[in-house]
Amino acid sequence: MTHLNIRNVTEQDIDRCYEIETNAYAGDEAASKEKILKRIRTYPEGFIVLENEREIIGFINAGATDNVVLSDEEFKELVGHDPKGKQIVIMSVVVHPDYQGQGMASRLMDEFIGRMKAMEKREIYLICQTELIPMYARFGYQDLGPSDSDHGGLSWHEMSLTL
Repeated sequence: MTHLNIRNVTEQDIDRCYEIETNAYAGDEAASKEKILKRIRTYPEGFIVLENEREIIGFINAGATDNVVLSDEEFKELVGHDPKGKQIVIMSVVVHPDYQGQGMASRLMDEFIGRMKAMEKREIYLICQTELIPMYARFGYQDLGPSDSDHGGLSWHEMSLTL
């Protein structure tokens, strides 16, 4: 059995995180290396990585706020981020394609939810593609309906989880 570890991100993880982001997301949907680095530097407590003995295989990153607007593209650059905010907005839940379909996203999400509860956050928000709604619903997320976001030129659904 492969040993897995979940930890907070460090700046040294930037290249692997960017590689995973660009391999798992299509085109404009992927965050730039600069955006990922800004997320690492600005809110490392909202950025966790999952690794095996060899490499990082996935991650979740987020920002905090008291004013959630999921269609706000500037928030993906942490404009309006407040580390004391009680609402969390997830920007990426991503697993390298070599490790998808093995429950890795579930491990990440379980850990992330636990950490946000420990930080006394109240809600977690995210946007996702329609086909991912059932996966997030298994964690207790509620579908809030179609989003005004057109991030990456795609259509999205807004979801929230009350902690």
